[in-house]
Amino acid sequence: MSSAPSGEPGPSSPPAAQSLTPNRAASFVLDASILAALLAASSAPTPLYPRYQEQWNLSALTITVVFSAYSLTLLLALLTTGALSDHLGRRPVLVGALVLEAASMAMLATADGSGTLIAARVLQGAATGAATSAAGAALLDLEDPARPGRSALTNSIAPVAGMAAGVLASTLLIRFAPAPTITVYLLLAALFAAQATAVAFTAETASRRAGALRSLRPQLAVPPQARRALLIVGTGVVAVWALGGFYSSLGPALVGLVAPEAPRAAGGMVFFILPAAATFTVWTVRRTAPIATATTGALAVVPATALTLSGLHGGGLPAVFGGAALAGIAFGAVSQGALRMTLAELPERDRAATLAAYYVLSYLSMSLPAIGAGAATQLYGLGTASHAYAVAAALLAIAAAAALVASRRKRPRVADSGTVPQPPAAVSARSTR
Repeated sequence: MSSAPSGEPGPSSPPAAQSLTPNRAASFVLDASILAALLAASSAPTPLYPRYQEQWNLSALTITVVFSAYSLTLLLALLTTGALSDHLGRRPVLVGALVLEAASMAMLATADGSGTLIAARVLQGAATGAATSAAGAALLDLEDPARPGRSALTNSIAPVAGMAAGVLASTLLIRFAPAPTITVYLLLAALFAAQATAVAFTAETASRRAGALRSLRPQLAVPPQARRALLIVGTGVVAVWALGGFYSSLGPALVGLVAPEAPRAAGGMVFFILPAAATFTVWTVRRTAPIATATTGALAVVPATALTLSGLHGGGLPAVFGGAALAGIAFGAVSQGALRMTLAELPERDRAATLAAYYVLSYLSMSLPAIGAGAATQLYGLGTASHAYAVAAALLAIAAAAALVASRRKRPRVADSGTVPQPPAAVSARSTR
């Protein structure tokens, strides 16, 4: 995410042209495709988890550890390398990160057990954190004055759309391609290698400056004017990100429990529905008041969890898929509303630090509850773990909705930043120093 979500070039960027030239337009498309591809690669393993469990006799806890290894490493990379491209330039950071991303895909393609999977996901998380921050900042550098806000909106939609595309492609390859646990990663590795080559021939959009090593030191700070908004909506953020972690790590297993006779592809489709619904929601609510957006999203968590659980009590796959769709709506609405509320009254110089703190909360909320759910599944079974997880998420969402309604009564109108902030995968290349 950038400290300039409005799409204005940062101080390290060369002056923007009056409009995008063909070369700059091609660079814009390339950077958007990189964001989408990175998040497609992050979600591609989800439909393959049941196959890994069968082949290597992995427990649900191990699967959630594999998933969380990626998220936690991504979080660390965002906090440490987020500002690196401000100092070294966008091109060298992107090329290096994309090469590492391709290497992680090769590791996944040749994985022979949980240890290799975890190591590959750690490398992937580090590469994704560095690449998304640089690509997101490059999109802002390329903002077209004739189309204000397009860079920020692209930063918002490309990653969640990429997640949906990654799950869908992986699911289809499982159904139609030979050796899907190899094919999907080799295709992604080739894509990242091609993107790295293309980036090497694009023009640099940021000026080099000193302080690269110092920028790797992570710092977290929330300015006073942002603390109130983050406290009000924080429980809703925890609820929707925890739901995202549950569906992406244990969603295929839940489908197998509800409908053992369902085709293997159904396990991947349950997580495809969530980011697809989130993408639609981000676009739909881009001009809606943020506090209303966040409140509606928090309230949507309750029917989402109830519908998902009803799948375990006779509702079957339609209920689970419907719950995933509602969870995606809740995720998109709460995430966008929370970011816009938090950034609304911040000067530009404070936005990156606040975003870093926001994403620490978000990725911890996605990873740690998923690990807990994996442990509970191993001890008590997936059905019991799913009930406990759903109830906890619903209670958090109800508390968030109550806090949002109360704050709205005290303060009828929360300022809107007028922009659509970037998504969870792209903390700014102008991150905290």
